[in-house]
Amino acid sequence: MGKDRGQYVRFLFLRLDPAWRRGEAAAQIAAKRELAEAVLAMRARLLLRTYGLAGTRGDADILFWQAANDIETLHEFQSSLASTRLGAYLQIAYSYFGMTRRSIYEMPPDSEQPRLTVHPQDTRYLFVYPFVKTRAWYALPRERRQAMMEEHIKVGRKYDGIRINTIYSFGLDDQEFVVAFESDEPADFVSLVMELRESEASAYTLRDTPTFTCVQMSIWDALDSLGGLTGETARGDRPQPDNAFIAVARAEELPPGSSRRVYRGPDAIALFNVDGRIFAVSDRCTHGRASLSEGRVDATTVAVHCPWHGGVFDLVTGKPCAGPPRASITTFEVRIDGDRILVR
Repeated sequence: MGKDRGQYVRFLFLRLDPAWRRGEAAAQIAAKRELAEAVLAMRARLLLRTYGLAGTRGDADILFWQAANDIETLHEFQSSLASTRLGAYLQIAYSYFGMTRRSIYEMPPDSEQPRLTVHPQDTRYLFVYPFVKTRAWYALPRERRQAMMEEHIKVGRKYDGIRINTIYSFGLDDQEFVVAFESDEPADFVSLVMELRESEASAYTLRDTPTFTCVQMSIWDALDSLGGLTGETARGDRPQPDNAFIAVARAEELPPGSSRRVYRGPDAIALFNVDGRIFAVSDRCTHGRASLSEGRVDATTVAVHCPWHGGVFDLVTGKPCAGPPRASITTFEVRIDGDRILVR
């Protein structure tokens, strides 16, 4: 395939065994951190996005959208999840696998061309489903199929806020395609699907279910959406006043140059050690909901770079200094008490 070779892509839907939620609180917190760190350790090897399905499906809880240049990396990711304590309670609900590739149909000059590499956007929702055509579709003359695809594209252009990712699974998995639509408006996606049902090509659809509505979030938020207890209050501490300093970590857990996600009650906080100075800010980016504790810190400007879309926040003021974000992040006051890091 040479330069036209695509990526291997997998949509891994996991379901949590409810027994895990009845476990001891401290063990739940440790298990979430262990799994999150296993996921983060793989991010240099493959493209990875995390989504929650709480409230939209009853048979799946979390989605890992993965793209890699070889199958072995996807295998290693699966093995790393299964090797964690929380992984022992996560069952595979659905798994869809395929590759990106060039379309066999001619695309209009001003239309978006199929991509060989996966580039997820900052949209809040992802709609995923497997797709199989009837054998009668492939028996049609190429010219007729091309005409029907042009009608398909024409309908899609009316919904410019929706972006489609098409994965080819022929011979690799049980479906022929996996399609994943990115959008900020579920109502627009509903309208698009309703209109496509009336197209001629729709008559040649054999199967396009199950369908998944997924909410994009950081790995930390996705794990919290599984339930169980998190944060300092999860250990049974009595509620503290909003202006109280609360211990969130030990100093040895945050060496210079490192970052860590912690909790102050229900608030997820990103801690940073910048040349010995400790900073605490809200962990969620105000633009794309990424976890800032995973971001890169510039010690010269004392700013954190969001890992998703290039936003930059001043760690002293919380104000955005570059990139898409417009709203500031919350900053917290930090105090060191012996070997404890306290935040309020």
